[in-house]
Amino acid sequence: MLSPGHEAVPAAGVETAHHAVRLRAWQVLAAIAVAAALIAGAVWWVRAPRAAPSYVTVPVSRGAVARAVSASGTVNPQLTIIVGSYVSGVIQALYCDYNTRVKKGQICATIDPRPYQTQVDQAAAELGTAQAQLVKDRASLAYARAAHARTLALVKDGYVTQDAVDNALSALDQARAQADLDTAAINQKKASLKAAQVNLEYTHIVSPVDGTVVSRNVTIGQTVAASFQTPTLFLIATDLTRMEVDTNVSESDIGGLRLGNKASFTVEAFPGRAFAGTVTQIRQAPQTVQNVVTYDVIVGVENNDQSLMPGMTATTRIVTQARDDVLRVPDQALRYAPAGAPAAPAGTQRLWVLRGGKPQAVAVTLGLDDDAYSEVTGGALKAGDAVIVGEQRADAAKGASPSLRFGL
Repeated sequence: MLSPGHEAVPAAGVETAHHAVRLRAWQVLAAIAVAAALIAGAVWWVRAPRAAPSYVTVPVSRGAVARAVSASGTVNPQLTIIVGSYVSGVIQALYCDYNTRVKKGQICATIDPRPYQTQVDQAAAELGTAQAQLVKDRASLAYARAAHARTLALVKDGYVTQDAVDNALSALDQARAQADLDTAAINQKKASLKAAQVNLEYTHIVSPVDGTVVSRNVTIGQTVAASFQTPTLFLIATDLTRMEVDTNVSESDIGGLRLGNKASFTVEAFPGRAFAGTVTQIRQAPQTVQNVVTYDVIVGVENNDQSLMPGMTATTRIVTQARDDVLRVPDQALRYAPAGAPAAPAGTQRLWVLRGGKPQAVAVTLGLDDDAYSEVTGGALKAGDAVIVGEQRADAAKGASPSLRFGL
């Protein structure tokens, strides 16, 4: 029996409340257990022994350190002669073609000579006419001289007047002048004949040098016109055993180049072969393309086996400074430092050398740097020392992957 003023609580509601309390208790206990596990794991991680890092080393070596400038260019003969035509006309015959080896004075082509032979014949005829006129006028001169002499003899005896003497003298002077005029005309006709003969000789296109024909720009029957500019008929390379590479070097690199600098280059036709050359010319004329200023640098090269051909693209490397047989270290070693190591003092260089299994700092003085190796000019370093370029650290836990760290 319930006392007055109290209501009965259903049995199902009591059970539900007890179940909720027990569930919250289990959740709290689970959270405490997870937290304890995480704390224990962290403590173990901090106190767990770790494997010592494995250092990546490179031995100090002796060798060459060379600073170089890279540029691209084109292979060309050292001297290419342009053979043109002084006269116009139709190509009548060709005696030279691509790759023809020619000698100085050898005929390579012939322009139809008939129009120019006609001019020669006409000039020769005019010269003959002038020479005949001179013969005639010299005869007149001789007669005028004789008449003048007779007139002078007769005037002394009073047979002729002084006017007759004057007329005879005038005729003599005119005959002399006519003879001189004929002589000048003959010289003029000789010059015209010589000019016509020169033009006739120019119908033979000859090689001015010994060499090899590398280009032919005409065919038989083609008309060449030399009225405004000389047409190019052939290109003749004087010596294909000596070539040059015409490279373009940027203005930022041109200051380090000097005549005589050693150079090497490759061409696509022979990718595994390096050709050696020397800087023979640094041209002062700048070239500006899209606001980029470059200068022509000529590299001379021997081509005794004639492997190089005109027009090949060359990737050139010009050495501006070089040191041979010097102590050197890779540049990567200069960028490495162990974790937590203090920075090197300003103005000094430091390397880390593996000695007794531990990294040891070594102060060095550096010289020439070619972006791959640096020359060591001072410091307690010798050939064979193992300089550290990076490290490899493996975690103590089994199966953990190693972590790498290199000098960058």
